[in-house]
Amino acid sequence: MQKPTANVDEYIASFPPEIQVLLKQMRQTIREAAPDATELISYGMPGYKLNGSLVWFAAAKNHIGFYPSTSGVKFFVEKYGNLKSSKGAIQIPMDKPLPLDMVADIVRLRVEENLAKAQTKKK
Repeated sequence: MQKPTANVDEYIASFPPEIQVLLKQMRQTIREAAPDATELISYGMPGYKLNGSLVWFAAAKNHIGFYPSTSGVKFFVEKYGNLKSSKGAIQIPMDKPLPLDMVADIVRLRVEENLAKAQTKKK
């Protein structure tokens, strides 16, 4: 499958309907948790920026990859820790309901981190 690069709508539309539902849920959750973030395609997947990189997500064969940076994964492991993760990614299985509260918590953490970093730079 060719990776679309124009926009997030195109990215989501390139998947089967049942995957589109999951991707739309991820997108909506991220946008609600970070309403001021800029949405883009980066690294061939939907990404969000707010005073720097925030989070990304993508559909894989059997999971939705959620990429909230190292600090987001560390927060996930400490608070939730019930999904497969690596240094910079969390794998959310497609055969279970998406943990949207967890996604929102992690996005809000990342927003706080980026805002704090931006304030420090202004001083």
